[in-house]
Amino acid sequence: MSEYSDFLVAKEPTVQPRGFEARLLNRHLFGWQAQLVRWALRLGSAALFEDCGLGKTLQQLAWADAVVRHTKGSVLILTPLAVAAQTIREAERFNVDGVCYARNRAEASGRIVVTNYERLDEFQPSDYAGVVLDESSILKSFMGKTKRALVEAFRDTPFRLACTATPSPNDVMELGNHCEFLGVMDSHEMLARWFINDTMAAGKYRLKAHAEADFWRWVVSWASCIATPSDLLDEDGLPHDAAGYDLPGLEVIEHIVDGPAPESMGDDLVHAPVLTATTLHREMRRTVVERAARAAELARAEPGEPWVMWCNTDYEADALMAALPGAVEVRGSHRAEVKIDRLRAFSEGNVGVLITKPSIAGFGLNWQHAARMAFVGLSYSYEQFYQALRREYRFGQERTVHAHVICARTESGVRSTIARKQEEHRRLQSRMVEMQRHVRQVDARGAARVALDPGNHDVELPSWLTGRVG
Repeated sequence: MSEYSDFLVAKEPTVQPRGFEARLLNRHLFGWQAQLVRWALRLGSAALFEDCGLGKTLQQLAWADAVVRHTKGSVLILTPLAVAAQTIREAERFNVDGVCYARNRAEASGRIVVTNYERLDEFQPSDYAGVVLDESSILKSFMGKTKRALVEAFRDTPFRLACTATPSPNDVMELGNHCEFLGVMDSHEMLARWFINDTMAAGKYRLKAHAEADFWRWVVSWASCIATPSDLLDEDGLPHDAAGYDLPGLEVIEHIVDGPAPESMGDDLVHAPVLTATTLHREMRRTVVERAARAAELARAEPGEPWVMWCNTDYEADALMAALPGAVEVRGSHRAEVKIDRLRAFSEGNVGVLITKPSIAGFGLNWQHAARMAFVGLSYSYEQFYQALRREYRFGQERTVHAHVICARTESGVRSTIARKQEEHRRLQSRMVEMQRHVRQVDARGAARVALDPGNHDVELPSWLTGRVG
């Protein structure tokens, strides 16, 4: 039996560390942050999936600084729009030297160069010893143009770090995109090894039930997932202290509005269409004025509060601008400089009401100064909803956040889809946390003790976690 177990272990895919032991790290890192940065440097390529407000920017900068010191080269940090300026401010705050923002290769004079994803074509990847993807959920699309461009551009870069608060909770294949970018395994090989085609959903894959434990064991060998510092175990196998990392209250308040009666309801007594991609926008157009009016009422009721009005379409933004004179909009068609200036103005408290889309400003920005937002309708993307919510509802927020969701009565299907994806996100996150705790306990206390006597440890191990492919 022992020989067979050894055979199975030998067959498991493993991640070979190709990095280095860091001797000196930024002194502002907390102990658990330093542990993660050292782990990522030791691997050479790694992913940090950490909830909002846990200090990913400082960890990225500390990682990049260590790579620069070790290689005598430079590191490129790619960020979403307007997050670059925030990264520069964090570098100044935490005394990370030699960090600069650059729009192109000619301006890249620092040890650590920060730019936006949109400017990737202006740089030469071979100039850099390391690369950081800030908000790496940009790798979401399995065969997307951006994913392919990033994978190809940095295929030969020695050191790689990917950081995001999620991978997409409703698409575990995004983990495959991360591991391919990091050079751990080709995403097609990951699918072939652990997944099967989902016959109930075209183009989707689902994890083989008997392979679940081995899959997550492999994932946490190159990715760390934490929602709070106590999700990470220290060198003694004990949870880190999470004091000071309590989230404030969150109130999600739903508002149901009715628009004008549709032109024809046929024989239907109640207007309740089955919403497809086409009919959803038809319904949203029908109720846009009423939804914008409700958002304006909420903002006028609390005029001293900074507000973010999240919308999905330009016609919703137009309705909000008409209902909220004096509001400032950030729209996709605006020049990059205009977007950056307006987002910075809101961040600094110089704009009272900001109107924009999650696809534009929903990733990476820190808006703890605000505690009010309204979603003027929803899309089917839970990731965008989650990320937009976490601009304000994050560690460091000191007040209860009020998130108003304004929907037409006919959008119940969208709301239920978001709720289902939220549960899938929690499940994915808990799987990764459970497995990495198990692996860390094995490292700290020995495999035999953990396997034979899980009751001696602080974390109760679920039955799925200790299973193996037989």
